[in-house]
Amino acid sequence: MIRSLIAALILCLPIAATAETTDPVEAVIAELILPGFDRLEARSADLDAAAQANCNPEAPALRTAYNAAFDAWVRVSHLRFGPTEADNRAFSLAYWPDRKGFTPKVLSQLLAAQDPAIHDPDSFAHLSIAGRGFYGMEFLLYDTRFRAPADYACALIRASAHDIALTTTAIARDWHDDYAVAMRNPGSADSPYRTREEVVQELYKAFTTGLKFTLETRLGRPLGSFDRPRPKRAEAWRSGRSLRHIKLSLGTLREHAVLLSTGHPEMADQLQAGFDAADEALNRIKDPVFADLTDPSAWLHADVLRQSIDLIRDQQSANLGAALGVASGFNALDGD
Repeated sequence: MIRSLIAALILCLPIAATAETTDPVEAVIAELILPGFDRLEARSADLDAAAQANCNPEAPALRTAYNAAFDAWVRVSHLRFGPTEADNRAFSLAYWPDRKGFTPKVLSQLLAAQDPAIHDPDSFAHLSIAGRGFYGMEFLLYDTRFRAPADYACALIRASAHDIALTTTAIARDWHDDYAVAMRNPGSADSPYRTREEVVQELYKAFTTGLKFTLETRLGRPLGSFDRPRPKRAEAWRSGRSLRHIKLSLGTLREHAVLLSTGHPEMADQLQAGFDAADEALNRIKDPVFADLTDPSAWLHADVLRQSIDLIRDQQSANLGAALGVASGFNALDGD
């Protein structure tokens, strides 16, 4: 609770108020990672409170809290290492893409059986990750097929929100108590990193992972091909969030890259220019869920965004890696 209150105060401060540093590792940890997971913890606690107060899936306060918490997750979702990977936490928060439709299947089974596991947080945490997290809640809040029996659906919404809150609290706690210290002190007995270079590579890899996921999955899946777009493959389209996720992702990836280029001002300028071009392309897209991709002009606008992000990945991110002396390497989403 105390950490959540502190996080809320921090979120009110401008980024410029953060102490300046010439160390890119410290810049990313202090200005992006820790505030990001504090924000996620605080917004998830708000979601939990809203669900316990009113579990009506159409309640404005519940949906507002859900969207704020989901925003906070997207902003840190590319940080797929350390505390987010422990106990499959990232996947329990965000099981997507769901290529075989496991999420609606799991939710349908829970509702049909009225599984009592949802009434105990420990038992709920052992249910299939496909039915948990933000994407499971999206079905519960925005798809009318998952509202009966009403009492059980209500309890499932509350259990899901509480599970998200518990998971995000565990992630934030581990970052503050252990993992930030480990990254700041490579080579120590408790650190998984032997050298500072390994830490830099981890942070660079997270950046390139985020770019790849946004390019190939968030945008690439609905874009499909000119002759065969697939808008229903867009992320979180039921809640109208598909384009928003790309915007949020590009915003946090811009911040990550600029912080990582601390000490390389020319590189930072190149990155800013690349993201400016992507934002310009993004602003030309009008449909928040890519439903208009069957229109050739809409598809071409989305493809320009794809090319802009691809250019960042192929040129600016490669230049950043060279400046840092690292390569992207394996990431947690490879093989999905």
